[in-house]
Amino acid sequence: MTDWEKRINEKKAVIGVLGLGYVGLPLVREFTSAGLSVVGFDIDAQKVKVLNSGKSIIKHIPHSDVAKMKKSGLFEATCDMKRIKEVDAVIICVPTPLTINREPDMQYIVKSTETISKYIQRGQLISLESTTYPGTTREVMIPILETSGLKAGVDFHLAFSPEREDPGNKYFTTKTIPKVVGGLTKKCKEMACQMYGAAINRVVAVTTLEVAEATKILENVYRCINIAMVNELKMVFDRMGIDVWEVIESAKTKPFGFNPFYPGPGLGGHCIPIDPFYLTWKARQYGMATRFIELAGEINTNMPHYVIAKTMDALNERKKSLKGSKVLVLGLAYKKDIDDLRESPSIELIELLEKKGAKVDYNDPYVPHSIKQRQHHLQMKSKKLSTKMLKGYDVVVISTDHTCYDYQWIVNNSKMVVDSRNATAGVKSGREKIVKA
Repeated sequence: MTDWEKRINEKKAVIGVLGLGYVGLPLVREFTSAGLSVVGFDIDAQKVKVLNSGKSIIKHIPHSDVAKMKKSGLFEATCDMKRIKEVDAVIICVPTPLTINREPDMQYIVKSTETISKYIQRGQLISLESTTYPGTTREVMIPILETSGLKAGVDFHLAFSPEREDPGNKYFTTKTIPKVVGGLTKKCKEMACQMYGAAINRVVAVTTLEVAEATKILENVYRCINIAMVNELKMVFDRMGIDVWEVIESAKTKPFGFNPFYPGPGLGGHCIPIDPFYLTWKARQYGMATRFIELAGEINTNMPHYVIAKTMDALNERKKSLKGSKVLVLGLAYKKDIDDLRESPSIELIELLEKKGAKVDYNDPYVPHSIKQRQHHLQMKSKKLSTKMLKGYDVVVISTDHTCYDYQWIVNNSKMVVDSRNATAGVKSGREKIVKA
């Protein structure tokens, strides 16, 4: 047994997690649950303060879980990056957004790697989890880390293990989702597998860093293209007077050869709207055009505009203009029953409605006020739902289908409802007020 394996098995290894958001915090929970000590690093002092008080910063991670982590003595959050010297491994969980030109924005990976390079210790394991294009770990991180004077694969160890978080998923957790791991060397891979294996049920080792990086890209390209297909079919079938939702439900009855995907007002979350374009950018370096990805991106990006057009048509049928109309958007999070706003199509819907002169409010029980995004800052607060307030809007647009909404009550008390999620499928009365979008 190697010294590293022994430290893992005896729960003596200390794991560092850099970035305590939707990826990092669930990882912290699993490592501490497995009996390993974790130092969580984040540049947000307020986030660190809240976590150290035993409170959660993410809705689907209960306060009781963070309190338990703190009470065990196995978790501490800090802004002091010098403490990287104290840990045996550093797992990087930082954002990888796109620039306004839809090119990879690597600043968070670069800055994190530069910080680690200042404090890296001989024998440490560095693992990147941020979704990115194949080649990032080798081409971007190694040159920066080696400015420390240490050599990758010899003096320190390097791995890539893509995050596979699905916030709010009731069936799979960080612990039960298989962990793909690739390493710079055989030893790097073995060390990373031993570390993750202490906290995750199943570890899937692959041959190289690039295979691990490409695995996550493939997963998200698959979803992006299939969602684009049903979004396009939604628009086509609408012209034909066919309900795409009924078509999908019917197709689902086939026990083989079909996986259901669902249309919506646009793509949200940190993965599907962004990651495929990382591969598009990288493919251009090899003289290749990723036509499927680019077409899918074009369709998905257009969906908020489609919802706006359907809303305008519906208002016109009632002899009203969108300009000057009062609009309530239901749901600000990018999907139901979570508080995650990253790349939420609801934000673009609100901005488009306001640009066209509508007076817009939103309600979301999970998001009491809008949070500043990299390219958006709505500066809005959630309006409390009531019979009187619903009657005051010209149209209610359902953008996120939270299960806590009483859709029959909403339809009963609204003048008109534009439904982009098929949330009103079970509504019995007032269906003449519902417009599918």
